[in-house]
Amino acid sequence: MRVRIRALPAALLILCLAACSSGGIDASQTGPFAPGVDPRGEAVSGIDVGHRLIAAGEYELAIKAFNRSALNSGFSAEVLSGLGTANLGLGRLNQAETLLRRATTEYDPYPEDLNNLGVVLMERGQTGEAIEIFRRAFALDDGESTLIRDNLRLALAKSENSVSLSINDTEYKLVRRGSSDFLIRSAL
Repeated sequence: MRVRIRALPAALLILCLAACSSGGIDASQTGPFAPGVDPRGEAVSGIDVGHRLIAAGEYELAIKAFNRSALNSGFSAEVLSGLGTANLGLGRLNQAETLLRRATTEYDPYPEDLNNLGVVLMERGQTGEAIEIFRRAFALDDGESTLIRDNLRLALAKSENSVSLSINDTEYKLVRRGSSDFLIRSAL
C-alpha cells in the first residue's frame, strides 16, 4: 500500500514532464494531427466547401455548406445550383429541379446548370424538355464540353429508341463549375 502512494507523485511528475516536451504535437504540419487554426487566415468560401463535399459524395454536408454561404451572402446562381446538384445526388429530384430552375431562370444560365437541370429532367422521365435544356447548354458552351454533348446524345438516343435503350444502361453526367465532374447513374 505504501509503495503505491509513493509511486503516485512520481508518476504525476513524469506525466507533467512528458506533456511539456516538444515531442508531442508535430508543429511542422506534416504529422497525423490536424493543423492549428490561424485566426488571421482567410476563411474558405462556403461555396468552395460545398463543391468539395459534393465531389466527395457528402451531399448532406454540402447542403449545409451552401446554406451557410446563402446566409452570409444571399442566394446566388452558384448557391442555388450547388444546392440543386447536392439534392440530385441524394435523389431528391423535386427539390433539385426547383433549385436548378431558379438558378437558370432568375440568373443568367450557365451551361453547367442547364446540363444538371437536364439530368434531373431525364431522371424524371421528361425526355423532350431535357433535350431542349441540353441543346441550350450545348449552345451556351459552344459545343466545347464533351460531358454536355454526351448527355445530349444520350437524351436524343433515348427519345428515338425508347424501347431499345434501357434506362439502366444510361449514365448522365453532372457538371460543376470548376475542374470536377460528377456521375449520376440511373436507379430504375
